[in-house]
Amino acid sequence: MARTPEKFRESGVDVRIRTRVDEIDVKSARVRLNDGSELAFDILVLGTGTLAIRPEIPGTDLPGVFALKKLEEALAIKAYIAEKDCRNAVIVGAGFIAMEMCEALRARGIETTVVHRGALPVNRWDPEFGKLIVAEMGKNGVTFLANVETRAIEEGAGQRLRLVTSGGDLDADLVILAVGVRPDTALAKAAGVPLGRSGAVAVDFSQRTAMEGIYAVGDCCESYHRVSRSWVHVPLGDIANKQGRVAGANIGGKAMIFPGIVGAQSFKVFGLEVAAAGIGEREAAAAGYHPVSVLIWGNAIAPSMPAAKKVGIKLVADRASGKLLGAQALGEAGAVGRINALACALWAGLGVDEIGYLDFAYAPPFSPAWDPIHVAAQTLRRKL
Repeated sequence: MARTPEKFRESGVDVRIRTRVDEIDVKSARVRLNDGSELAFDILVLGTGTLAIRPEIPGTDLPGVFALKKLEEALAIKAYIAEKDCRNAVIVGAGFIAMEMCEALRARGIETTVVHRGALPVNRWDPEFGKLIVAEMGKNGVTFLANVETRAIEEGAGQRLRLVTSGGDLDADLVILAVGVRPDTALAKAAGVPLGRSGAVAVDFSQRTAMEGIYAVGDCCESYHRVSRSWVHVPLGDIANKQGRVAGANIGGKAMIFPGIVGAQSFKVFGLEVAAAGIGEREAAAAGYHPVSVLIWGNAIAPSMPAAKKVGIKLVADRASGKLLGAQALGEAGAVGRINALACALWAGLGVDEIGYLDFAYAPPFSPAWDPIHVAAQTLRRKL
C-alpha cells in the first residue's frame, strides 16, 4: 500500500474503504453510498479504474478460477496456491498479465500452460519479437497453446478444474483469466457523464469532463496520444499518477494540463526485456500517416566486451515527413532503456535523420559506439 487510510487522515483526507458509491446525483450534487448515507460535493473526481474482462463462458465463477486486477485477487491467488498445494495452472490470454503471471507461477514450481486464441502473445509487438517471447516461455517450462479458443471451465475429476477448449481438454488446479481490462464507467454513464470513442470517460487536457465540476483521472478515462493525435484508453499506473496530480492542481486553483502520452510500455518475461512506444504500422495508417518500418538486431554492449547481449530494435516512421512514429525493443538487456530514449524522441517529434545521430552516453559496457538505435534509424532512413 502506498499510504494507509490512517496516514491519509493525518493530512485531513477522509478515506473510506469497503464503501461503494451506488449513485451520483448530479442535480443535487450528492453521491449515495451502499450503506444508504449520502455525501455532498462541490467537486467530484471519478477514479474508478478498470475491470478485468471475464470471458462469457460457463464456469468462470468456479473456485480456483481467478482474474488478477486488484490486490485482494493477488492475495487470494497466493492463499489458494498454498492451501490447495497447486501443481498445475492454466492462464487464459497472452497479454502483459499473462506474461508476468507465467513467470511468477514457474518461480513457484507450478507447471504452467498459456492458452491464447491468437497466433502469438502480446500482439502489439512485431511477430518476430512475439516468436522469441514464445521461445523464452518454452525455455522456461511454459507451454504456449496458440489459436485455441476457451469454451468452458468445468469441475475436474482427478484435478480440480478442467478447461474445455477448441484444441481439447486441459486439467488444472488453478485457472487465471488474463484476457484484458475495460474502463469501469458504470457510475459515469448512469450520471450522464459523456464517454469517448474508446469507451472510457472523455476528458480535456485539465482532466475535466464535459459536466461542470466533475473530473476523471486514471484508468477509467482517456488520454491524448501525441503521435496518433487521438484520444485513447491506455490504463497504466504512471499515467494515472500524472492525471491525478493534474486534476488536483486544477481543483486547488493552479492551472495545469496533462500534455498527453506516447504510449510507452514495458514488461519482463523471464530473461527478456520487452518494451514499446508510439504506434505501429496499422495505427499509423489509420491516423493518416504513410508508415515505413525496419527491424534490426544488434548488441546491447560493445562487441569487444565479453558475453554479448542481443537486442532487437524496430522503428516505424512516416515516409512523407521522416518523423518517427513508433518503436519496439526486445533483448536480454538494454531494451527498456532504449525505448525510454525513443519515447523522448517521439515526445519531441524527432525525425529519423536526427535520431540517427543522437548524442548518447557511450561506454563499451553499455553500448557500441554506434548504438542499435543509431543503426536502426539510419537503416530506416535509407528506406524512406
